[in-house]
Amino acid sequence: MADLQDHPCAASSAIGDFDDTPDGLAEAPTPAEVDIERARVLLAAQLVVDGHNTLAQELDRTHWHDLQHGSAFLDTDIPRIRAGGVGAQFWSLHVPPGPAAVQETLDRIDAVRTLVESCPEALRLALTAADMVQARDCGRIASLLGPVSGAALGESLGTLRAYHALGVRSVGIAGTRWTADPAGLTPFGEEAVREMNRLGVLVDLSGASGATMERVLDISKAPVILSHSAAQALTPHAVNVPDEVLLRLRANGGVCMVSFAPDQVTRRADQPATLWDVADHVEHVREVAGPECVGLAGSYGLTADAPHTIGLEDASSYPNLIAELLHRDWAEADIAGLTWGNAARVVREAADAAQPV
Repeated sequence: MADLQDHPCAASSAIGDFDDTPDGLAEAPTPAEVDIERARVLLAAQLVVDGHNTLAQELDRTHWHDLQHGSAFLDTDIPRIRAGGVGAQFWSLHVPPGPAAVQETLDRIDAVRTLVESCPEALRLALTAADMVQARDCGRIASLLGPVSGAALGESLGTLRAYHALGVRSVGIAGTRWTADPAGLTPFGEEAVREMNRLGVLVDLSGASGATMERVLDISKAPVILSHSAAQALTPHAVNVPDEVLLRLRANGGVCMVSFAPDQVTRRADQPATLWDVADHVEHVREVAGPECVGLAGSYGLTADAPHTIGLEDASSYPNLIAELLHRDWAEADIAGLTWGNAARVVREAADAAQPV
């Protein structure tokens, strides 16, 4: 196992240092401190694939050097991504539907690619699961483009192919004209799913209707992803996923990346969301869909004063959640799947299912 202090994503602080107690010995660490230290060691060895970061929406107001050295304006930057043990990041390219959606999506793709190129010591563009591993192993944060808004395709498979050529590897299908159908998908929607499979582009079901999710699962020959959804059974929310879809996710081999967004995970309307709520959602998804079908989505990329889940306030907070899962007796193998293995597998299997272009 990699040494925590030598790893490029290690947190800057250490737990359990000696203090000035009279006998010259450190005070015994509390159980919580032991779990945090163990979490950091596990993350140093495995790292996290984060399913959803919305930073692209803020890049027109933020310079790359602010992100590289730290930004008090945002909840995410490269130092905090490293401190959180994140080794791969899906950069969301969502834009509002409308006549300018394609242009705005191209601008966001360009902005993220420019950010990656401007930070070569920290970020590396990843198009495949092998790229993810290579970036991680040389201390870079693998950067995956997507999800793109399905609305930014219009009804053009050519536009989808163009996005793929630019490096996009995930498309969110919620809120499109071709999913507003009683059967879940229009004929074009069905062709779009088949073309995503052919290209090796992940179909992102987050925010789609139950009928659309079910129809995609009927059609898709490749695993799907939910880039930022929690369990609807615990928190009713439009972006969360019902248990009947989680059950089908097990057969599909897809992954639900559990969101940290407070409105998606809060269990009690009169109390703020906490990391314990997120841990409950993670455990529910694991129980229903299986340990191979759960991942994490910080949903960071917001301004620092935006609402955040307590204990998961910024991109450095992943060790807090992993420590809680260790406290709940999660096996290290299941944590390795949760953080990296499951998401990397889906990227690989989507590419394996693709046909030559």
